[in-house]
Amino acid sequence: MKEILFVCLGNICRSPAAEAVMNTLIAKQKLTDAIHCDSAGTYGGHAGEPADSRMIRHASKRDITITGRSRQIHPADLETYDLIVGMDSSNISNIKALDRFGAYHHKIVKMTDFCTVFTASEVPDPYYGGSEGFEKVLDILEDGCANLLEFLLDDE
Repeated sequence: MKEILFVCLGNICRSPAAEAVMNTLIAKQKLTDAIHCDSAGTYGGHAGEPADSRMIRHASKRDITITGRSRQIHPADLETYDLIVGMDSSNISNIKALDRFGAYHHKIVKMTDFCTVFTASEVPDPYYGGSEGFEKVLDILEDGCANLLEFLLDDE
């Protein structure tokens, strides 16, 4: 089984949405026994909280269900997961900082590296913006996750 961890800052907007988008794609392909997804944040201040209600609402309009509670990424996650997908350069830097010796750097990638429709360099944080920000994030995540899934299937 492949283990994928999506990471953003607080684990209440982008990374839980990425997890949910990917899980939706995995279920449609009947691959739930082959790929497992989770999400975490580099900041632990929202630990135990559900995803942002605005992200839940926008995702549900696309038949994407966001579940789970926020948690902070831990150094042990670097070993556990096969791929760790950060939403922006700051997240990538914070994840790599947990890997002091660089043993797991090869597992750390940026979500937008998988985008083919959108040319964004990062998945923007929609927290302080309006509805259009949440929609843009979901557009980018749907693009990136579709290609990430293809990458995982090609990698087998």
